[in-house]
Amino acid sequence: MPVSNRRSPSPNLRPPPAGGDPAPAVCAGDVCITCSDEAVQVRVVELLPGGLARVYTGHATEEVSVALVDAAVGDVVLVHAKEAIALLPGSAH
Repeated sequence: MPVSNRRSPSPNLRPPPAGGDPAPAVCAGDVCITCSDEAVQVRVVELLPGGLARVYTGHATEEVSVALVDAAVGDVVLVHAKEAIALLPGSAH
Protein backbone atom coordinates (compact mmCIF):
# COMPACT_ATOMS: atom_id res chain seq x y z
CA MET A 1 0.00 0.00 0.00
CA PRO A 2 1.57 3.35 -1.03
CA VAL A 3 2.24 5.91 1.67
CA SER A 4 0.77 9.34 1.11
CA ASN A 5 2.87 12.41 1.91
CA ARG A 6 -0.21 14.64 1.91
CA ARG A 7 -1.09 16.20 5.21
CA SER A 8 -4.59 16.77 6.44
CA PRO A 9 -5.67 20.39 6.16
CA SER A 10 -5.55 22.44 9.32
CA PRO A 11 -8.91 22.59 11.09
CA ASN A 12 -8.40 26.39 11.27
CA LEU A 13 -8.40 26.76 7.49
CA ARG A 14 -11.79 27.42 5.98
CA PRO A 15 -12.62 27.55 2.28
CA PRO A 16 -13.30 31.01 0.87
CA PRO A 17 -16.92 32.14 0.82
CA ALA A 18 -18.83 31.23 -2.31
CA GLY A 19 -18.41 33.81 -5.05
CA GLY A 20 -15.80 35.98 -3.38
CA ASP A 21 -12.37 36.38 -1.92
CA PRO A 22 -11.76 35.16 1.61
CA ALA A 23 -11.79 37.75 4.36
CA PRO A 24 -8.31 38.92 5.28
CA ALA A 25 -6.69 37.15 8.20
CA VAL A 26 -6.71 39.02 11.46
CA CYS A 27 -3.67 39.13 13.71
CA ALA A 28 -4.96 38.74 17.24
CA GLY A 29 -1.94 37.65 19.23
CA ASP A 30 1.79 37.79 19.62
CA VAL A 31 2.54 35.34 16.81
CA CYS A 32 2.50 35.41 13.01
CA ILE A 33 -0.68 33.85 11.65
CA THR A 34 1.29 32.45 8.71
CA CYS A 35 4.09 30.59 10.48
CA SER A 36 3.32 30.93 14.22
CA ASP A 37 6.64 32.67 14.81
CA GLU A 38 6.87 35.82 16.91
CA ALA A 39 7.81 39.28 15.70
CA VAL A 40 10.18 41.25 17.93
CA GLN A 41 10.75 44.91 18.68
CA VAL A 42 14.24 46.18 17.83
CA ARG A 43 15.89 49.61 17.62
CA VAL A 44 17.54 50.81 14.39
CA VAL A 45 21.16 51.76 15.09
CA GLU A 46 22.45 52.18 11.52
CA LEU A 47 20.95 52.41 8.05
CA LEU A 48 22.83 50.40 5.42
CA PRO A 49 22.68 50.45 1.60
CA GLY A 50 20.13 48.30 -0.19
CA GLY A 51 17.21 48.80 2.18
CA LEU A 52 19.00 47.18 5.10
CA ALA A 53 19.66 48.28 8.65
CA ARG A 54 21.66 47.19 11.65
CA VAL A 55 19.35 46.84 14.63
CA TYR A 56 19.85 46.24 18.35
CA THR A 57 17.78 43.35 19.70
CA GLY A 58 18.48 43.94 23.38
CA HIS A 59 21.18 41.28 23.29
CA ALA A 60 23.16 41.84 20.09
CA THR A 61 23.03 43.60 16.74
CA GLU A 62 21.62 42.01 13.59
CA GLU A 63 21.18 43.04 9.98
CA VAL A 64 17.57 43.16 8.77
CA SER A 65 15.64 44.52 5.80
CA VAL A 66 13.79 47.81 6.32
CA ALA A 67 12.55 48.00 2.74
CA LEU A 68 8.88 47.85 3.80
CA VAL A 69 9.04 50.66 6.38
CA ASP A 70 10.28 54.25 6.46
CA ALA A 71 12.74 53.74 9.31
CA ALA A 72 15.38 56.10 10.65
CA VAL A 73 18.19 55.64 13.17
CA GLY A 74 16.61 55.49 16.63
CA ASP A 75 13.27 54.12 15.42
CA VAL A 76 11.75 51.02 16.98
CA VAL A 77 10.50 48.57 14.39
CA LEU A 78 8.72 45.24 14.56
CA VAL A 79 10.80 42.54 12.83
CA HIS A 80 9.67 39.14 11.63
CA ALA A 81 11.89 36.77 9.64
CA LYS A 82 14.63 39.42 9.26
CA GLU A 83 12.11 41.88 7.73
CA ALA A 84 10.91 45.05 9.47
CA ILE A 85 7.14 44.91 9.06
CA ALA A 86 6.02 47.94 11.08
CA LEU A 87 7.30 51.20 12.52
CA LEU A 88 6.11 51.35 16.13
CA PRO A 89 4.52 54.45 17.65
CA GLY A 90 6.82 56.64 19.69
CA SER A 91 9.80 56.06 17.40
CA ALA A 92 12.36 58.83 16.95
CA HIS A 93 11.15 59.32 13.35
